[in-house]
Amino acid sequence: MDPRIREHARIVVDHCLDVQPGDRVLVDAKPAVEEFVVALYEELGKRDAIPMRIGASPRASRAYLREFDPEAAALKDQKLAALEAADKLVMAWGMENTRETVDVADEVSNALGEANQQIMEAHLDMDWVGTMHPMPGNAQAAEMSTDAYEAFVYDAIEKDWDEQRRFQQQLVDILDPADEVRIVSGETTDIRMSVGGMDAGNDYAKRNLPGGEAYTVPVPDSVEGEVLFDLPVVTRGEELADVWLRFESGEVVEFEADSGEGTLESILNRDQGSRRLGELGIGMNRDIDQLTNHMLFDEKMGDTVHLALGRCLDEVVPEGMTGNESSLHVDLLVDMSEDSFIEVDGEVVQRNGVFRFEEGFDH
Repeated sequence: MDPRIREHARIVVDHCLDVQPGDRVLVDAKPAVEEFVVALYEELGKRDAIPMRIGASPRASRAYLREFDPEAAALKDQKLAALEAADKLVMAWGMENTRETVDVADEVSNALGEANQQIMEAHLDMDWVGTMHPMPGNAQAAEMSTDAYEAFVYDAIEKDWDEQRRFQQQLVDILDPADEVRIVSGETTDIRMSVGGMDAGNDYAKRNLPGGEAYTVPVPDSVEGEVLFDLPVVTRGEELADVWLRFESGEVVEFEADSGEGTLESILNRDQGSRRLGELGIGMNRDIDQLTNHMLFDEKMGDTVHLALGRCLDEVVPEGMTGNESSLHVDLLVDMSEDSFIEVDGEVVQRNGVFRFEEGFDH
């Protein structure tokens, strides 16, 4: 076995989840990532933990969803039962075909998202981590050779996470007491939002592996302005490119997209919270230096900002504050590497991708 796979599994068990003897660890993984699951089970065995497993193949999932009755609860109940029986959760991604579910109807995807709201809430209340085992399908989506993609993934994962935490904490300390954030990029993006009263979080690979972002939650009705998400993202097997949104009083009132506009409209019309923002995230993992068409990596990329339509991140919404509620969470990306800045309470904290606490910051 490639020693990088074993190191990946060790990081998940030790750093991300701190697995202890007797912990019941649920592994949600497709058959395609079996090699990583084997390494993970080895590590769980060393710690006398108790592994559990769910996860159908993408082809089986597609077959199910194309016949899925949105009113049925069978899939939801199965996953809820597995989560309730577990102490910790590992979600291991990796696909042979990243577009397997592209022909699943939008109304089914929407209904499934609503049915799975309880599942999302249940796994957010436990120790969990999501990670990627590099597969040819993901390499192809990233327009990389399989070998190059494997090297990219492991470089992003096998880091000194304590050092990364310290680096990111410098931005967290700026965001945490802040009242307002403004994001400007070229002539197409100028958006403001209040984050007053919200906490800021430091993602150093406890919930996502790789980690690599500082994040907070906008006050739902505070977002004003327009933003062009000039980096493409793939959601529901379809690419959304050059998505433009205009916000008034926190809500999307106009939208356009060069591609995927139908899917974008379906997302915006999902529920009452799907036209509002649930997250502001700032990418800080310098080992992620190119798009891969997988948000686990792309949202952590240096020189980027991501804004998420939909559900807020409850862990940074303190008691007494209210974040956005929705059955979805869709991240969209802005390139901040040129002709751009992030302003916090009137002070520029990043210009053209360089933070004020880094060498080369242009005052």
